[in-house]
Amino acid sequence: MKIAYISTYPPRECGLATFNQNLVNALTLNPAYNSQKSFVIALNESDDVNEHHYPNEVKFVIRQQNQQDYIEAADFINNSDVDTCIIEHEFGIYGGNSGVFLLSLINRLKKPFITILHTVLKEPNFMQQTIIKEIALKSAKLVVMSKKAVMFLTSVYQIPKASIKLIEHGVPDLEPVINNEIAQSELFRGKKVLFTFGLISRNKGLETVIKALPDIVAQHPDVLYVILGNTHPGVVKHNGEEYRDSLKALAKDLGVENNIAFVNKFVSEEELHQYLTACYLYITPYLNEAQITSGTLSYAIGAGAAVVSTPYWHAQELLADNRGKLFDFKNDAQLASIINELLSDNDKYQKLKQNAYEYGLNLRWPAIGSVYLKVLNEALSAKTKAERTIPPIIDVEGMPALSLNHISLLTDDTGIIQHARFGIPNLKEGYCIDDNARALIMALMAVEQDKNPKALKLMPVYLSFIQYMQTDDGNFRNFLSFNRQYLDEVGSEDSFGRTIWALGYLVCRAPNNSYREFGRELFSHSVKHFKKLKYLRGRANTIIGLSYYLCTQPGDELITNEINTLASSLVASYKENKEGDWHWFEDILTYDNAILPLALLHHYEATGNRESYKIAMESIEFLNGFSFENGYLNPVGNAGWMKKHGKNPIYDQQAIETMAMVLLYAKTFEITKDDKYLNLMHISYMWFLGKNSLHIPLYDFETHGCADGLQFNSVNRNQGAESTLAYFISHLAILKAAEAEYETLSSPLMEADKCS
Repeated sequence: MKIAYISTYPPRECGLATFNQNLVNALTLNPAYNSQKSFVIALNESDDVNEHHYPNEVKFVIRQQNQQDYIEAADFINNSDVDTCIIEHEFGIYGGNSGVFLLSLINRLKKPFITILHTVLKEPNFMQQTIIKEIALKSAKLVVMSKKAVMFLTSVYQIPKASIKLIEHGVPDLEPVINNEIAQSELFRGKKVLFTFGLISRNKGLETVIKALPDIVAQHPDVLYVILGNTHPGVVKHNGEEYRDSLKALAKDLGVENNIAFVNKFVSEEELHQYLTACYLYITPYLNEAQITSGTLSYAIGAGAAVVSTPYWHAQELLADNRGKLFDFKNDAQLASIINELLSDNDKYQKLKQNAYEYGLNLRWPAIGSVYLKVLNEALSAKTKAERTIPPIIDVEGMPALSLNHISLLTDDTGIIQHARFGIPNLKEGYCIDDNARALIMALMAVEQDKNPKALKLMPVYLSFIQYMQTDDGNFRNFLSFNRQYLDEVGSEDSFGRTIWALGYLVCRAPNNSYREFGRELFSHSVKHFKKLKYLRGRANTIIGLSYYLCTQPGDELITNEINTLASSLVASYKENKEGDWHWFEDILTYDNAILPLALLHHYEATGNRESYKIAMESIEFLNGFSFENGYLNPVGNAGWMKKHGKNPIYDQQAIETMAMVLLYAKTFEITKDDKYLNLMHISYMWFLGKNSLHIPLYDFETHGCADGLQFNSVNRNQGAESTLAYFISHLAILKAAEAEYETLSSPLMEADKCS
């Protein structure tokens, strides 16, 4: 078996690096393992790939905050001879918000892999929970090191227990040396040493031990508390040695400065083992329970040390059955009492050591390595699920159920609120006609799809809002405050066009004549403004509305003339800006880009104009050329937009951009019946569900809202009306397309499915 290991690696001074090297060594010594073509992918904390002088087994270095490195690392592994991978996971070692860049690697990886979770949070935030769920979905197995971690994964993250394997933290395969140099050193000689090691930071609670020292020293003056380890690099960066200095000052104030010693260095495992076998008691005085795994505690048990600890999660499990003693968080008096008892009662002390030593034999790396090999073999031999001979492009069963709960939350008796802070309506921002027009389209689609009663109830709210925002001359205001005060006299051309789209769609698809007549009245009152439109997107949105209007009034010459005039302006703009391989309507791609070819397809559908069709298809192919990478949608980002012959900036990606792409491909498929566009439609829709450059879903399965955008290292967690409506319009368009796809399936295939 040849393995790729993905983690930090020595000489980087990091607990995961040491763990990873130990795992590599443990598997290398196993006769079932072929180490010749195995290698390590190492994580660097800086952009300097030469920051560490890695050994030969490191074949690729990922710079933590460089997302492209993760993609290239996946390609490197895919093109190698390795059979499988082991990924060490800790949120802090990977780039992006909560380490989200790791998802770029695992979603591109073609080799089976297992993931070792060194941290499992009881109360993860949205990003942390989403990342762990995605890792679980892609991993052949999740490995954790405590029973508590298994419980959290199943209860908090809803990960099936069958996907999880408990393997305890490995420890060095070492026996106490006869001539222990540490025990014979001047520091230890003649002392009863209390010992703590690891990177120093405030959450380690070292002051609790120092506060206990006066009571201990009063009975045992030969006690020395030794703290081994450097201050955590992050602490040094922001606060220097402030914490270490405060510990020294505390010891001096308590009169025990001669009973404490700091050893400021990072030691090898062999030297650490000597410290652990030379000390009298090992102490982990951490300040809270939220530590699911402690490598230092495992090492102490593995060395057969007598351990005293606060009851954090890993300590509760590892020190059970009298393998150690527990004291309450920050309780220095209780700690002093326990230590004095163990220093005075040799039988109790020796029993702790013996229990720890015997349990530690099961934790040694050769034994732990054999368990990992078994899990890897299971990953390799796992059978893939049987697939349909001709699977549908759109997997409706894999889509979230349609829930308008968040839409209902955002909607009051006036209209739909523009913005939300996370999933909570932000009333201060009020309303806009843009969102209420989209909401009307969404409600009409939902009613058409399955007679959705909630959508039917919401529809008159959005209709009445549009009517309230129409001016006496037939134009539309855009913004309204929460206390129903107009905030503008005339809205933008974009908002005008989107409103005409909604009204035209209402006239075409209204669930009853009353709504249709209401929509026709508002629509007719606004016709005089069509000729005044100057901007392409205002015209494009209006064209779409007019095409829907004409579906019920195909002989309306006035509206036919209006749609032809508007479409001719898009055609003229296209011809003016087309140059070489630049097939677009402007010299820049900005926002809502797919609306422009979509409008020309609607014009073709309404009038049969072949020139509009030709330009639409030409510009669609141009758009396709840079919008898809690695099998997912990368719409034009708002951070600079895409200038003529320039490069797609990618971020920040907006939900309305994706919605426009979904609707564009839906219409193209509807006209051409070419599955290529059905596939592009589905890929675009999956952007919402996590098939994007960060592999993070924007749709929130808990609130049923949609995040406001995809940023370079995270998602915008606000869930306003625009993004949420963009998701649901896309969702409903996909359902309609799935019905059309199903109708094209041959009868023999459908019969075969019934039997499968």
